[in-house]
Amino acid sequence: MGALRPWHIAVLVVVLILLFGAKRLPDAARSLGRSLRIIKAETKSLHDDDRDLAEKADAQAGYQPLPPNAGQQQYAPQQPPQQQYAPQPQQPVDPVQRVRDN
Repeated sequence: MGALRPWHIAVLVVVLILLFGAKRLPDAARSLGRSLRIIKAETKSLHDDDRDLAEKADAQAGYQPLPPNAGQQQYAPQQPPQQQYAPQPQQPVDPVQRVRDN
């Protein structure tokens, strides 16, 4: 009862031709083939991206963090040069006034 027999396929083809017309069936099959190719290419690129991401994660797993004392300097840090003048506070400028001045 579940077997697909040749006359089942023939009836299906006749129904498809009657529904869509003989002229539209090749176009529909062509567009279906293009869609399947696009889907296949996208799934392949997703698998490649996953593989690349896994390789990068494996490469980064080999890095060792620096010991806590590695970043400390062995000498005293230099003092910043003293400023010779005091910076003057800047007054807020109104953008409308600046446009009027120009």
